[in-house]
Amino acid sequence: MKYIVTICRILVGVLFIISGLIKANDPIGFSYKLQEYFEVFGMEFFVPFALTLSVLITVFEIVCGLATLIGSRMKLFSWLLLLMIIFFTFLTFYSAYFNKVTDCGCFGDALHLTPWQSFTKDIVLLVWILPIFLWRNKIQPLFSSKLDNGLIIASTIISFWFNINCIMHLPAIDFRPYKVGTDIAKAMEIPEGAQLDVTETVLYYQKDGVTQEFTTKNYPWQDTLWKWVKTENKVIVEGYKPPIHDFTINTPEGENITDSILRTPGFTFMLVAYDIKKTDVDVLKEVNNFQAECEKNKIPFFGISGSIGKDIEDFRHQNQCMYPFYSCDGTALKTIIRSNPGLVLLEKGVVKGMWHHNDFPDFKDLNKTFTLTK
Repeated sequence: MKYIVTICRILVGVLFIISGLIKANDPIGFSYKLQEYFEVFGMEFFVPFALTLSVLITVFEIVCGLATLIGSRMKLFSWLLLLMIIFFTFLTFYSAYFNKVTDCGCFGDALHLTPWQSFTKDIVLLVWILPIFLWRNKIQPLFSSKLDNGLIIASTIISFWFNINCIMHLPAIDFRPYKVGTDIAKAMEIPEGAQLDVTETVLYYQKDGVTQEFTTKNYPWQDTLWKWVKTENKVIVEGYKPPIHDFTINTPEGENITDSILRTPGFTFMLVAYDIKKTDVDVLKEVNNFQAECEKNKIPFFGISGSIGKDIEDFRHQNQCMYPFYSCDGTALKTIIRSNPGLVLLEKGVVKGMWHHNDFPDFKDLNKTFTLTK
């Protein structure tokens, strides 16, 4: 049993550390996933604290994983592991059974798991954690108490620092579909011969206050007591979904200009502000000066937001933004860059660079790096 417990400790410890580090690499992305869960469970009052909870959870995972590996305070940490895995097992089962959250976010954008895969993963973890919990009193720490305390404290401090650094700048490793080097147009394509969605038309009819589902083959068209409620197309088999599938740029008049933007020759700068009302305005003086340099050198520069037109126009006038703003789905913009605003450099639809507003670049420096002006 000693060897089984040791193997379980290694597996659980390594998995928790990896999971924690991947989420700590992109705490803002994980906070978006937490917001989804809060909305599903009717706990919207937690949404403002999503980012704080994101950081605390990732630090907890990393520290728990390290403690399990070195056998530190296993009476405490085994209880924490067990309670946490029971909670997440319930959460993933609920999401899978009721199809509420399609990706648990356990491994961020590095690895996407379906709801049932997430639930299976938690069941396996539960099986590994049980021996650790049952034999917790017999697990001896690998190091002395002094070194043991030092490792736990150091891992806590480093984990917090890593989280904050990735919030104040950008993820250290980019796993998102818009990472530097991505050809956005190609990432939106569906390969020839790829599996497409298989759908079925579902008809909802009501009788005696009871609503029932029917297909086009068995709906009660002859029974006039049934009243039609609605018709939906339900996906039976999910087909191939390209890495980028929700990126559409529209003008204020509603014209789709995605293709023209992605086919623009040379360089183009795109200022991403997924929510105008939450945009950090302190950097806008730098942005305006940068845009003026772009205009002087005939380099296209535009803003893009998920906010409504009136909010965008008010924002432009208040901050003297002399460049156009287009609209795009807010969720897609959150995925493009973890900064509000954030700057993205495109070259004929290929992502060449991106910068957090805390690291807003100097035009002359970028010109030296990318030779923006010929």
